[in-house]
Amino acid sequence: MTATNERAQASRRPKIAWVMSWFPARTETFILYEILAMERLGVSPEIFPLFGARGGHDHPRGEPLVRRARYCRPLRLLWANLVWAWTAPRRYARAWGRALWGNRGSPHFLLRALLVVPRAAEMARAMVALGIEHVHAHWATHPTLAAWIVQELAGIPYSFTAHAHDLYVDQTMLREKLSRATFAVTISEFNRRLMAERFGEALAGKVGVVRCGVDSTVFRPSTGARTPGPLRLLCVAALRDYKGHRFLVEACRLLERRGVSYEARFVGEGEEHGRISEAIANAGLQARVRLLGYQPQHVVSELLRDADVVVLPSVVTGEGMMEGIPVSLMEALATGKPVVATAVSGVAELVRHEETGLLVPQRDPTALADALERLAREPALGARLGAAGQAWVREAFDLNKNAARLRDMLMARSASPEPACQPG
Repeated sequence: MTATNERAQASRRPKIAWVMSWFPARTETFILYEILAMERLGVSPEIFPLFGARGGHDHPRGEPLVRRARYCRPLRLLWANLVWAWTAPRRYARAWGRALWGNRGSPHFLLRALLVVPRAAEMARAMVALGIEHVHAHWATHPTLAAWIVQELAGIPYSFTAHAHDLYVDQTMLREKLSRATFAVTISEFNRRLMAERFGEALAGKVGVVRCGVDSTVFRPSTGARTPGPLRLLCVAALRDYKGHRFLVEACRLLERRGVSYEARFVGEGEEHGRISEAIANAGLQARVRLLGYQPQHVVSELLRDADVVVLPSVVTGEGMMEGIPVSLMEALATGKPVVATAVSGVAELVRHEETGLLVPQRDPTALADALERLAREPALGARLGAAGQAWVREAFDLNKNAARLRDMLMARSASPEPACQPG
């Protein structure tokens, strides 16, 4: 491609805004990594967090993104809403009315709408001034409601990525959001089938699958030989009930009774910390099982290279909360480690039983212990699973490849955008 053609292609790139609930957020680093990948692909999204920041970040290129993110400013928010109410009263009233009516069946979503609508009005005014041609929201809940409001007010088209709880727990107003979206993507075939069952193939035809991914330059296999010692288990996950840590603690107790030599490290923080710590103490496993808390990316990658097995015993909660496809398992497989996980949601699309890892039933510590003991006694099996898992991640879960797919979809759907509606 000539330099002239490259400049012409760059000039045709649409101006896109990314909307998410929090930025940065320690539990949603995949959004930060996706934006960084987009920048490597020549797209520089404008970043609009709905509610602010939640925790820091540990990526060396993340700080410039944080500095340029367009956080809420109270005076700008007030002024933007006054401008919309004065210059486009029908659109503004309609946006409020449809948002409140659409969320009337969910008290939580209805309360959040009272915050999202005015913030989205501020975003809409800023996006018009910036010449934004398309909005992409992460999560089908509040961020997509904000994108929907932006379209109501400013006429800017939107798309969204659906992940996990935004499909599994509360689908309030999701049909309307999907109907109005230019397109949507989700992270697994499991999710796409779920949306087809819920909304029909006509609407599901607007949904593509773009998986989250990992950067294979950061997560790569260790080059040295394994040092002798106990089986090294690693679990990287927020300490939340649907991650199933309590079943892993019980599996560790069973390994102890069976005489399997091991040590386990749990990386993550969350509201279940107290219960998990108590379970470890009650089982007498303090010398074997350690809670390391939150760790930055470079430390996690070192822990992965040092581990023998990575395990994540996720469960489906009574409220329907469950995994999408955990990025931590992608990182483990990219590092060439065998994985033990549970067959919930889209996990089986990543961890193929007996091919790229071992799958066990959820809430079954005995089956979990059996799988871990098997890997302890069959190191050749672990090596085979790890090698196959690494190849599978490179093929289907590569960050840059999947970001390029999303970029191409955004470029194709935004080629002829509707003109934005001015607030006056």
